[in-house]
Amino acid sequence: MMGGVRLEAITWERLTDATADRIAGLTAADGSPWLRVAVDGAPAAPTAELARDLSEALRIRGRPVLAVASSGFWRPASLRYEYGKRDPDAYYDRWLDTGALWREVFGPLEAGPGGTGRVLPDLWDPVADRATRSPYAELPRGGVLLLHGPLLLGHWFPFDLSVHLRLSPAALARRTEEDDRWTLPAFARYEDEVGPGEAADVVVRMDNPRHPAWHRPEG
Repeated sequence: MMGGVRLEAITWERLTDATADRIAGLTAADGSPWLRVAVDGAPAAPTAELARDLSEALRIRGRPVLAVASSGFWRPASLRYEYGKRDPDAYYDRWLDTGALWREVFGPLEAGPGGTGRVLPDLWDPVADRATRSPYAELPRGGVLLLHGPLLLGHWFPFDLSVHLRLSPAALARRTEEDDRWTLPAFARYEDEVGPGEAADVVVRMDNPRHPAWHRPEG
């Protein structure tokens, strides 16, 4: 059980296939010809791996896919570290450039004349701390955006489906690298303010990555 929700054990392969099937059967609520999917979870959760495997599964189903890491839209270090390099509130509130994501990722995938399908896959390299200068990617109509990374919910991004890879507080603390443990209060705040376990359409418990469990979503 998780927060009163009964969980069902599931293999990684079945999780990938069932989620890909659900995505392939979706229609965007706002009439957009593109689908926008979140794969949300702390860095200790395998969000990039799920986005990769979903990309492969969706392509097999004939859907073009663009996977975008949210870390490619972090702000420059001068803004991220304005209050110090280990400020959990800054990590929560300031690291992700939500305006750039709206402009370069979600705007081009909206319904209507603004929807061109021309998406910037990343904007900033947070390690080198410089612009990536990546070319725009053309996502054909009928394509799927997979945005993966931490703290993605609660921004009013127009996701057609959200998947949250959930870790209990104990598992999150255990699996977070020592140098990143300062971020743990940010994820506690995320639980309090956003409640991703309730907000997401699909919730997968990943305390043991070899034995995931989920609540069977409707649809």
